[in-house]
Amino acid sequence: MTISEMANQLVAAGKGIMAADRPSPAFQDLLRAEGITVDDEAYRNWAELLFLAPGLNESVSGIIITDEQVRLAGSGGDSLIEQVIERGMIPGISPFKGMVTLAGSAGETVGSGLDGLRERLAEYAELGVGFSKWRAAFQIGKGTPSYYAIEANAYVMAQVAALSQEAGIVPIVEPEVMLLGDHSIETCFAVTEWVLSRTFEALYLHRVDLESTLVKASMVLSGAECPQQADVDTVAEQTVKVFRRQIPAAIPGIVFLSGGQSDYHATARLNAMNANYELPWKLSFSYARALQREPMAIWNNRAENALAAQAALIHRAKMNGLASMGLWTEELEGEAVVS
Repeated sequence: MTISEMANQLVAAGKGIMAADRPSPAFQDLLRAEGITVDDEAYRNWAELLFLAPGLNESVSGIIITDEQVRLAGSGGDSLIEQVIERGMIPGISPFKGMVTLAGSAGETVGSGLDGLRERLAEYAELGVGFSKWRAAFQIGKGTPSYYAIEANAYVMAQVAALSQEAGIVPIVEPEVMLLGDHSIETCFAVTEWVLSRTFEALYLHRVDLESTLVKASMVLSGAECPQQADVDTVAEQTVKVFRRQIPAAIPGIVFLSGGQSDYHATARLNAMNANYELPWKLSFSYARALQREPMAIWNNRAENALAAQAALIHRAKMNGLASMGLWTEELEGEAVVS
């Protein structure tokens, strides 16, 4: 399979990506927040619950995992990544090593981990990894994001994309405009347009094949603390508008991060875009919290809760799979919907 074919497979009709690439410290914080015991066994149990949920491959095309999870064995001793592949899903890797402060900036960040990346990507490809994902995070505030931060992150994302394609891996470029703040949706639109513009300029300069590249994007939203929150239809309209301006039609698909949205809003907004607009690319999901929040709360690191947690995961994946085709309705959620 070519990487172009794999990119299209990742955004196949009714399917999206599950982001399970939370590094151990972040995972432990989530467990503690739910009152769950934190240890290596809990980490493995949670990964196994997610990756091996029966029927997950009906709505999930790929799973983003960490370096640790690439090498992780399940409770039966078998490789988890091999079991993901056997179930018809494509494993992806988040190879960056965290955010570091940009020298000379006012606390803005850039992803680290370029050193030795060519060799690591080659190893991941041999292990069966089919795609990579590299994140940049832009905070809207007074004087931020700066031109300096946008350019630095665009360069790094493009470099990672080029190295990924060299290794035969589909790159997913993730320029996230963060939800935190009291900014208006208009401000978010302007920043998103600027970030996407510079990101695609960098991809062009780095000779990245767009037909073999996906974008993981944030929606155009009012800041979480903004007193005037845009409704579902406005979010859909503004997000599609900025994508049409800045994301080339050559890109096979755009997958959204949930970015702190509620499960309901992450699904409803995705559905509104697909239901109401003719689009040149597939629009789907690459959610972490919007798929896993409810299952984690149900699970509580208790084996007897695993099946119920997996059922909740399958439900959320199915709802978002329908939203990726514009076929979701609130009635399908039953009593689970929370607006």
